[in-house]
Amino acid sequence: MDKRKKQKGDFDMDVIETKGLSKDYGHGRGIFDVTFEVHKGEVYGFLGPNGAGKSTTMRHLMGFSRPKSGDAYIGGKDCWKDHAAIMKSVGYLPGEVALPDGLNGVQFLEMMKGLRGGRGERMQEMIDLFQVNLNGSVKKMSIGEKRKLAVVAAFMSDPDILLLDEPTSGLDPVMQEVFIDFVKSEKEKGKTVLLSSHIFSEVEALCDRIAIIKEGRIVSVTNAEEVKHFKRKTFDITFADRQNLEKFKQTGFEIKEEDSGAQMLSVAAENPQCDKLIKTLVQFDVVHFVEHNQTLEDYFMNFYKSDRTFGGIAHGKHH
Repeated sequence: MDKRKKQKGDFDMDVIETKGLSKDYGHGRGIFDVTFEVHKGEVYGFLGPNGAGKSTTMRHLMGFSRPKSGDAYIGGKDCWKDHAAIMKSVGYLPGEVALPDGLNGVQFLEMMKGLRGGRGERMQEMIDLFQVNLNGSVKKMSIGEKRKLAVVAAFMSDPDILLLDEPTSGLDPVMQEVFIDFVKSEKEKGKTVLLSSHIFSEVEALCDRIAIIKEGRIVSVTNAEEVKHFKRKTFDITFADRQNLEKFKQTGFEIKEEDSGAQMLSVAAENPQCDKLIKTLVQFDVVHFVEHNQTLEDYFMNFYKSDRTFGGIAHGKHH
């Protein structure tokens, strides 16, 4: 274990931190050398398909699972050794909501309040905001009602640090928007959030930085603003005939897609190449030309383009 001494102000910057976090479940499943830090007041996005290792990382941060190697800290506390303290201080919304038998909504929230050290000052505010129906057995609630109940439990103690695992899963589109607006308001208050998701629009709307996880490993960390202003562009080019299309293919530009029947190519280029592309196209008979800026989805697919089984990625707001 890293015995590195922290300076007093360090955790003002790195509120959540993992270093070489690993847990191998066999057959390629698990997390491997996961290292990242979340700064105070930051919303950090953890983007990947189902099974990529997002929830496993979250469970290690909450102290539910012991890593084979590496360390995880929240607020300077070791997530495994100080599990009880982290449970009381961190707002946690699990990816899969498992509710106990024999309790109604009120009883469940009171139980969670007890686990949080008796804190629940924002309980009624959250119940009203998310229009939670507390009547009846929690076991008989719909997936959406269970999710809203879990949202209330995560936020009702007004925690400064939040771990949100697929937070809008099961919420209807209206409640998804309510949730996103609420997290934005919490961010403005200086809350620190680790948000795991497979919904591009959700990550784009909320996150300051975005880590992409693939097969249990972080393959990229990027600033969200950089994604919005990516230098990489895609151009849809329709040529007058097949001869022009085939001739252009010899120029060395990156071809993303081809529709030979329509004489159309989709070409990717970085900013320095864009001017060169335009000058090159002057030599060809082009009938249609459309420019697209790269989206977060495009950026993500650069890491998953060799796969054909990256299920669980949602392209819109609802899934």
